[in-house]
Amino acid sequence: MNLASALRAALVAGALLPFGAQAAELPNPLTITAYDVGSNGYSQAVAIGAAFKNEMGVTLRVLPGKNDVSRQAPLRDGKVHFSLSGIGAYFSQEGAFVFGRPEWGPQPIRILMLNHGDTGTVLVTAADAEIHSAADLKGKRVPIVAGAPAPNMGVFAHLRFADLTLDDVQQVEFGGYAATQEGLLNNQIDAAYLNTSTAGGYKLETSPRGLRYVRLPHDDEEGWKRLREVLPYYAKQNFTAGAGLSKEKPLESGGGPYPLLVAYDSQDADVAYAMTKAMYDLFPVYKDASPGAEGWALDRRVLEWAAPYHEGAIRYYKEAGVWTPEAQKNNDEMVARQAALAEIWKEHQAKGIANADEAEKSWMTFRAEKLKEAGLAAPFASW
Repeated sequence: MNLASALRAALVAGALLPFGAQAAELPNPLTITAYDVGSNGYSQAVAIGAAFKNEMGVTLRVLPGKNDVSRQAPLRDGKVHFSLSGIGAYFSQEGAFVFGRPEWGPQPIRILMLNHGDTGTVLVTAADAEIHSAADLKGKRVPIVAGAPAPNMGVFAHLRFADLTLDDVQQVEFGGYAATQEGLLNNQIDAAYLNTSTAGGYKLETSPRGLRYVRLPHDDEEGWKRLREVLPYYAKQNFTAGAGLSKEKPLESGGGPYPLLVAYDSQDADVAYAMTKAMYDLFPVYKDASPGAEGWALDRRVLEWAAPYHEGAIRYYKEAGVWTPEAQKNNDEMVARQAALAEIWKEHQAKGIANADEAEKSWMTFRAEKLKEAGLAAPFASW
């Protein structure tokens, strides 16, 4: 390419970057994993990809994954740059659930951004069950979904908010998450952990049972303290979209982010910075292109979270003037937690337990004991 051609190419590239992303050094193509085709996470990935292509000339290749492992394995193996993950990314940091298997263990994930949208996954109850607060769950029927830690822990967290446990409720087992929606409609249970915008919620609202939400008052500090001992990734939120909700009639509750834009600690800091910057620069382009995309807005950020942010992302937040001493302190603590988990895993691996199931069971107990010995929280002491 001669000098004139190079100049023309540079001018064209500059014209494609109206949002200040000219300085971003993103790989092209850029690869990420996301939830499976048809999911909200995948739809958001497609919308973001269109913005990247149209405004920056960067092709975003999305690899859909059916579960936490299939989304994170390519990230761990360096086959993709980032992942639009679910809360499973946090479970991977903790070496919990499927990530407690011998082939995984605690993972050094790093956050770039967290999506906190207008909808959220909360505890939905039937109005005829007369559950007006978390305390009213005592003696009621709640679902336990086989092999699904996220909804089960969500139910448990609401119980802990009211200083209750699973012993205080009637547990009804279901084979899948979707079945709990039907169970609520069919009067098999009194509450279920559902997204505010799920079809089951709208059906319940118009059914003879009626719909009510379990509020988590933000000024109940003791309740929130107990809840976060179970689900450290929960943040206080007001949800305004979904069955029976609006900006004029919000739900005072809380939830975890979805999706999470994550990388590993080994991801190049300049690339992580560029990705974070591009996501915020292009937010006006993709924010209305997919349900839930509004949750990527900078003013919805949660920087003091249960996993550490990537140094490249922190660079962006510092430039934006939103990174605080409190966020840095929390981040340092989360990095130290990951280091402690890595050491605990290494110590456990030295036991040389050959059977995978036995190794996982042993790790479950060993992890909880060692975390407590180190003065660290031990959520998910068993699964």
